[in-house]
Amino acid sequence: MKRLMFPMIAALSLSACVVGPDYARPSVAPRASGPLAEAARAPLASAPASPLPDRWWRLYDDPVLDRLVAEALAHNTDIRVAAANLQRARAVLAEQRGQRLPTITPNAQVTRNQFNSASAAAFGGGGAGGGGPQTFVVNLFDLGIDASYELDLFGGISRAIEAGRGDAEAAAATLDAARVSVAAETARAYATACSNAAQAAVAQETVDLQQKTLGLTQTLFDAGRGTRRDVERADVLLAQTQAQLPLLDAEKRAALYALATLTGRPPAEVDADASRCSAAPRVTTTIPTGDGAALLARRPDVRSAERTLAADTARIGVAVSALYPSIRLAGSIGLNATRGSQLFKATSATYSLGPLISWNFPNQTAARAQIAQARAGADASLARFDGAVLTALREAETALARYAGALDRNAALVRAEQASSKAAALSRLRFDSGADSFLQLIEAERERADTRAACAASDAAVADAQITLFKALGGGWEEAPDPVRRPDPAQSPTP
Repeated sequence: MKRLMFPMIAALSLSACVVGPDYARPSVAPRASGPLAEAARAPLASAPASPLPDRWWRLYDDPVLDRLVAEALAHNTDIRVAAANLQRARAVLAEQRGQRLPTITPNAQVTRNQFNSASAAAFGGGGAGGGGPQTFVVNLFDLGIDASYELDLFGGISRAIEAGRGDAEAAAATLDAARVSVAAETARAYATACSNAAQAAVAQETVDLQQKTLGLTQTLFDAGRGTRRDVERADVLLAQTQAQLPLLDAEKRAALYALATLTGRPPAEVDADASRCSAAPRVTTTIPTGDGAALLARRPDVRSAERTLAADTARIGVAVSALYPSIRLAGSIGLNATRGSQLFKATSATYSLGPLISWNFPNQTAARAQIAQARAGADASLARFDGAVLTALREAETALARYAGALDRNAALVRAEQASSKAAALSRLRFDSGADSFLQLIEAERERADTRAACAASDAAVADAQITLFKALGGGWEEAPDPVRRPDPAQSPTP
């Protein structure tokens, strides 16, 4: 026994050796960690340097939006899928960790065997007597435990656990990325529904004014002070504005259907509060953006890419360990007897103990090919990580640029809308007094209608640009609830 245990202890002392490259987080360019370029330009230059708040949608100060985002984070189907993938990755990690433990298999068996003297003679047990073969019946009682333990001699198991941990952390980051996307798309659907309602209200007000103008034009024509052409031009202007209403209403309903689906409801279950919204939500304060370092730390897709790279780097070590011998310690202890009363006597004890060594040598073509595959996979993951970093920075800079442009455009359109409204009011007064022609009145009202519609559409664009910026900054996954399936109302107990 001592001769057998010595090489086993020596093998165990070598189990700390771990082959393959050790993972180190890849660095990013210093410029990528500095301030965002667009954040220093007007009208965003006054933005605070503090990072984006965790629940950025609360900056809108809209209780309906807060409730809808909370429902989406709790019941959205994409988030539920990502959460299930995370549970699966964690289960795989638990399986890999279990390889560090010995495998123990208890067994118990009772058999009844019958053979004859002829079969016994074939195994040297003597021939049959003159009376022909004799029959023998033997009972066998067997009780024992088999155990085996694989020595992690070259760190293959350690690297596999390392890879599984990276996969689980990447799955957790993917879940956070789904939360970011769902929170942003829920806010976008809500803002779209509100914006379409606001644009429809503006269009309806313009229709009401144009109907009055058409009525006035018809009255003047009937009195002989106008022409049929004036009536037709007023009617064309009215019809063009009326044509906007069905489309705006349809887009509002489509946004409400999307909002219901995002919150885990059938599209027909339109949210009543969202359907009553009549103005696009808007952040009145300057949005904090932080710097590049805070952005990369907050973006879940960057974290997922980095953790995937760590897992693929560890898989190189798993592949390299296949070049070396695998040693498994195996042993068994049991009790064996032909009678139950003799099973627990010292003479019935049996045991076995020894190492099992396996090694694919000298043909290691397959193992070396697997190492090349693992290295190529890690190289691809490194490229994906670099791409995720660049994409995060590009999306943030692009969102900031478009948001700044939307703010500037909206400010200009607000001035234009105010000026056109004043010009239209003056033109009507001059027309009533006979100073302006009907053509001048129609042109002033057309400009007012166009600028009012453009201003309402600009409000929607500002809200959309804000939400795109929030999504690019990567916030919204912190402190999210565990997703659950929305209960079926038909199965709910009746009060």
